[in-house]
Amino acid sequence: QVQLVQSGGGLVQAGTSVRLSCKASGRWANHYVLAWFRQAPGKDRDFVAAVGRDGSSTVYADSVKGRFTISKDSAENTVYLQMNSLESEDTAVYYCATGTPVVSRIARQYVYWGQGTQVTVSS
Repeated sequence: QVQLVQSGGGLVQAGTSVRLSCKASGRWANHYVLAWFRQAPGKDRDFVAAVGRDGSSTVYADSVKGRFTISKDSAENTVYLQMNSLESEDTAVYYCATGTPVVSRIARQYVYWGQGTQVTVSS
């Protein structure tokens, strides 16, 4: 079992930045990829970014590439999502996820999920 606890987010203005954190704990927590997904009202849960087990390989959705940065503190088994130049379209509930050893953009391949955190971008 792996537990994910998220923090960060809130109400921000367009063009500003916010950072999300997600700490993973549990016996096999450091064996898995860590990823971020987001879900806007009435929409599917979409892939945002993922970081490999080694913390060096990263993958991004095209919609956030160049604006968002995913990083991992391996000692703390914590993943971060630095979100810059925020747009109203980034408004969503953001979820961290883990449980797969291979980087994937597909939500159903992740087993464990954080509690979700709301990010609202006002224009």
